[in-house]
Amino acid sequence: MTGHDIVRYLSTRDPRAEPLTRSFAEVLIAGLAEDGGLYVPERMPAIASDIPGFAGLPYAELACRIVSLFAGDTFPPGELQQLAVAAYRSFRHAAVAPLVQVDESLWLLELFHGPTLAFKDLALQLVGLMFDAVLAHRCEHVTVIGATSGDTGSAAIEACGKRSAIDIFILYPHQRISEVQRRQMTTAEAPNTHAIAIEGTFDDCQDLVKALFADAGLRNELNLSAVNSINWARIAAQTIYYVAAGVALGAPERLVSFAVPTGNFGNVYAGHIARQMGLPIDRLVIGTNRNDILARYFASGRMALAAVEPSLSPSMDIQVSSNFERLLFELKGRNGAAVGEAMRGFRRTGSLPADDQAWRAARRLFSAHKVDDAETMQMISQTYARSGVLIDPHTAVAVSAARAEIAANGAGSPMVALGCAHPAKFPDAVERSTGVHPALPSGLADLFDRPERIVVLPNETGAVRRFIRAHSRRTGAAA
Repeated sequence: MTGHDIVRYLSTRDPRAEPLTRSFAEVLIAGLAEDGGLYVPERMPAIASDIPGFAGLPYAELACRIVSLFAGDTFPPGELQQLAVAAYRSFRHAAVAPLVQVDESLWLLELFHGPTLAFKDLALQLVGLMFDAVLAHRCEHVTVIGATSGDTGSAAIEACGKRSAIDIFILYPHQRISEVQRRQMTTAEAPNTHAIAIEGTFDDCQDLVKALFADAGLRNELNLSAVNSINWARIAAQTIYYVAAGVALGAPERLVSFAVPTGNFGNVYAGHIARQMGLPIDRLVIGTNRNDILARYFASGRMALAAVEPSLSPSMDIQVSSNFERLLFELKGRNGAAVGEAMRGFRRTGSLPADDQAWRAARRLFSAHKVDDAETMQMISQTYARSGVLIDPHTAVAVSAARAEIAANGAGSPMVALGCAHPAKFPDAVERSTGVHPALPSGLADLFDRPERIVVLPNETGAVRRFIRAHSRRTGAAA
């Protein structure tokens, strides 16, 4: 790849006519832009002409080909291939992300065969290794801070644990995630990993992370970085399984649609990026739970905050969908000043300033359906009764949204519902719906016997800052 072809990245809030751009390595390590915006590519790489050659490729090879389009010359020849092979070697299914046909019009894309049983593994196992490689090249140490609504945290800790150049601190909402999700974080033995329960909601955790990044002194002192879906590398790595599924179902000759359970908008946004790159996607269907800010926006054009309510699908108990800012940047003609103004208004008033033109453009790109807890339980039960397949509550939201979309607009292209978590991560809901208690895979069979390290902190930036300073090895080295 020549220097002319290499993709550069800019912030969604950069107000300049000629925005400052960053390299992939800089964006990978920084995570969040210094102005509070999210990084997006200056231009989108194209894959349309390459898709026929993707057929039959091993997942790691496909991952290397796609991520290299975003990474450019970040890695020496052959290194990204090695990282991809290592990232997916431990997955429990040879296909990494297998497709299972549920009925004549619906497929399930199983994204839970990684070490922590959730779709986050598909990106974070690779991103963790890319982090390590770039830090080694630069002889740097970073302090990773992230917020999780349940699954990102365990996947990030699994990916970044025992890495000498990384300390990782994950904030999660106290008593608002499943026991399996919590234990996957709090039983980690690596001394560089820290799971912190915050007395608040996921949105509170996310706000704390953003406040810590906004502290320029702390950011520089600890070399802060982020691994959740505000990091562009996560989005790039998530486009891979959309391409893999599309190719398996006949792309480029055949259109394919996806239904995605969505809270923070990162997963379905990755599907949108795959579509922009040239994957022939017919429909992208958003499924929300009772925390339905996205469904309300796509129905009415009004994005307004409401209280976060606990649900059977806790990873989606979110009202501030951070990745929506990336779409907003596109809807507003890539105008960083307009996005910055809109996001400041949203945080100040709790409502995104109305933009009818942007809303109508958004509705051409996505459809959305709200799925409440009763419908979630019904879909888990119905899917098991019809097909013998056990699905978790988040996957049930996707399946229910897919069926609602098919009922409203017909089947058309094959519809793929994203299976985002193993049913054993949410055994109580699955058992109540089906009478079957899903067992954890053998590698996690002793999870409930492992000792936990539980830290609970108040929803206060100062308390979290003090804890991170006290436990970061970078602080100790500096001292």
